[in-house]
Amino acid sequence: MQLVAEGVEWTHQDRLVRPEQVNIAQLKMKNPEAFDGKSSTTFNRWWEAVIMFLGFYPEMGDQQKIAWVGTILSDTALV
Repeated sequence: MQLVAEGVEWTHQDRLVRPEQVNIAQLKMKNPEAFDGKSSTTFNRWWEAVIMFLGFYPEMGDQQKIAWVGTILSDTALV
């Protein structure tokens, strides 16, 4: 309990990191696996991974998103 109290006191001493000080570009998320378009590959699971990845990088523009998705397509999905 004392550790919690010390943590609360520490934050009240204006030592919190402000949002403008956080550099999101330093955070990384692993790309989803490439989608090959074969019937053995589950599209919905892959698409959920893509949506999660894009949600992690909200500053990415629509053109960047489209170009990026193209980089993780392969085989018949790429064609």
